[in-house]
Amino acid sequence: MSESLKLKKATYHLYTFLVSKMISSLGANVYSFGMSMFILSITGSAFSFAANLIFSILPRTILSPIVGIIVDRFDRKTIVLTGQAGTVITISGLLVYSLIFGLSLPAIYVTTVFYSICSTFTGIAFSASIANLVDEERLQKAMSFNQLSLSIAGIGGPIVGGMLFGFLSIELFLVINIVAYVLAFVLESTMNFKLYSKEQPTEEKNENMMNSFKEGFAYLKTKPVISSLLWVLLLLNMFFTSVNVGIQFILVEKLKMDYSLIGFVEAGAAIGMLVLSLYFAARSNVKYPLLFSKRSILGMSGLVSAIAIPLLVTFSSGLNFIYFFIVMFLFGSLGVLTNTPIGVLLQKSVDENYRGRIFGIIEMMAMGMMPLGTLIFGVLYDLIPAQYILIASSIILIVIVLVFLRRSVLEIAHPELKEIRTEKLKTAEVL
Repeated sequence: MSESLKLKKATYHLYTFLVSKMISSLGANVYSFGMSMFILSITGSAFSFAANLIFSILPRTILSPIVGIIVDRFDRKTIVLTGQAGTVITISGLLVYSLIFGLSLPAIYVTTVFYSICSTFTGIAFSASIANLVDEERLQKAMSFNQLSLSIAGIGGPIVGGMLFGFLSIELFLVINIVAYVLAFVLESTMNFKLYSKEQPTEEKNENMMNSFKEGFAYLKTKPVISSLLWVLLLLNMFFTSVNVGIQFILVEKLKMDYSLIGFVEAGAAIGMLVLSLYFAARSNVKYPLLFSKRSILGMSGLVSAIAIPLLVTFSSGLNFIYFFIVMFLFGSLGVLTNTPIGVLLQKSVDENYRGRIFGIIEMMAMGMMPLGTLIFGVLYDLIPAQYILIASSIILIVIVLVFLRRSVLEIAHPELKEIRTEKLKTAEVL
């Protein structure tokens, strides 16, 4: 295939990826919101609601490393399409069950488990394939489009889900979700997942799964930058949970903010993601992705302590709303400034034959820390004043970043930085 034809195909991939990812993400958020509302409406139980969340997280956490191995051993397009087809079949099964027996809590839980399994296959296979779908120059745009789809889904999911749940029967609600995933399946079936692919060695595919898993960790040892990055992501997901757990606790219990305003505050993060995703899609590639992300993470770490300020200084209710909306907007913005360059760095740094396993490990670490962090900080907020927890978390987060993303790690990722520092030292000696 000629280079000009590949570029045209890559452009098609870029926008098809945006549309399909947006449909899938919006569908996931709409389904999650609708099912959450249905569970609460029939049970009135927070535990039943939380149980559905656990059934969503556990399969992803347990299966992510295994899925990563499968993604590296088999055709990624087949895995993506199989995952999407599985999602359609899973929701269709719930629809048929609902029409025959009526919707029940056990049926929703079973559906959530299979839905989570299918989305794990689709998500990891897609993440491992982005560098094969577009040319290197447009990797940043592809990653920003990924963030853009998530932000639109974050804003639109609860709105669309609320409207559909409020005005339609649950069966029609499920039909609309099925149609959305079928459309995503059709779009993804037209994409060439090997456009910028390099041939995989045959011996890799002949390994048993345990050896393949060990090989993935052995590969990590040869990549100190990625290893440091994984530790950072693991610990960040743990301590940033202090915000996820604490923000609603503070707004509801401490500041007594109106529930309608809390919804707008939480939407601030999605709006920040949207704005910065559009910015990244338009701007030139970041020259030093890891350095850029390090500064963004430090900014987010500082914002954690900023959440404590209204607990230390009394604001009016209106000022509280404005303040927290700005804070959440900045969180969403800095999240994109962190995730997009890191995504580009991983796509470029990880060999194609190992991307599935590495992204599977990342998924496991990210999802695994959420329940643990939620449990720890849920207990701490009942025992210790919120402002102290937030300030301590902020300090710990800053220390984590400074230790694991120290100068030596940055210089391995970007050797040019070492050369620049050497030149500055020489200049200083001359002066």
